[in-house]
Amino acid sequence: MTNRWGDKRYNSLNFFLREKFGEKVIKISLDGGFTCPNRDGLISNKGCIFCSGRGSGEYAGDRNKSIGEQFKLGKESMKKKWASGKYIAYFQAFTNTYGSIEVLRSKYEEALKEEGVVGLAIATRPDCLSDEVINLLEEMSKKAYLWVELGLQTKSDETAKLINRGYPLTVFEEGVQKLKNKNIDTVVHTIFGLPGEDEEQMLNTISYLSKIGIQGIKFHLLYLVKGTGLEELYREGKLSFLERDQYVNLIVKAIALLPPDIVIHRLTGDPPSKLLIEPVWSTHKWEILNQIQNKLETEDIYQGLYNYTK
Repeated sequence: MTNRWGDKRYNSLNFFLREKFGEKVIKISLDGGFTCPNRDGLISNKGCIFCSGRGSGEYAGDRNKSIGEQFKLGKESMKKKWASGKYIAYFQAFTNTYGSIEVLRSKYEEALKEEGVVGLAIATRPDCLSDEVINLLEEMSKKAYLWVELGLQTKSDETAKLINRGYPLTVFEEGVQKLKNKNIDTVVHTIFGLPGEDEEQMLNTISYLSKIGIQGIKFHLLYLVKGTGLEELYREGKLSFLERDQYVNLIVKAIALLPPDIVIHRLTGDPPSKLLIEPVWSTHKWEILNQIQNKLETEDIYQGLYNYTK
């Protein structure tokens, strides 16, 4: 295998953005002040059973501050790691297309006005992509690079009901097609270790995603944080977690299943340590990433190795 992705054996987000913009590009996580139809009663009041009280936006800015203020604070913080670079304004917390078109446009444009911003990343649900929203996203995509993140988590509708995802696979497919019709990049979130799923089911989700024309993927490990619906299953003894070696082996197999042109945005999550209950090993992010890289190298595995034909 040639080193087509620098020092990685997969198409990392860092590599992709450096190739696209010619320098380091840094994500600044923002909280747009939105909620979610799976929390406000439109679909349910419970939310997905793994989702935290901040809508998986623990590392986003303070929703009590303006988008501009959040961005500036995030930028200053990131300068401790990277002295210079361009920026992606990442609307992370809750559902960031769930609001009026006027409010959405205002918040997106406020982010785009910030110095150094070259793109937007918008996390949302596929059932919150009305035609009006899609047209707005297309409008934004003509002003800056844009990708939209959709939380699929699993291909299985049975598991989706268990985790209270709130929509079937057909709705996800419709959302992906809408974005594809507007040439907007789609990044999909998946979770390994969901209740009741074995290795075959988890990798079936990856095989499915490798064929539907998405542009990016985020891998997450199922972890339990305080205040989520998962706590009830945990208290009842109905919840188990992957061991670190199991997770690493799954990720390596998933990487090999993905076409080389899909950008891997994340290989594992960042659980908030103060809220984390299990598994404790999930907080050792760099050890996990190093173990994945070592396994890819020692076993000569790379993205696109298995079951992929152009």
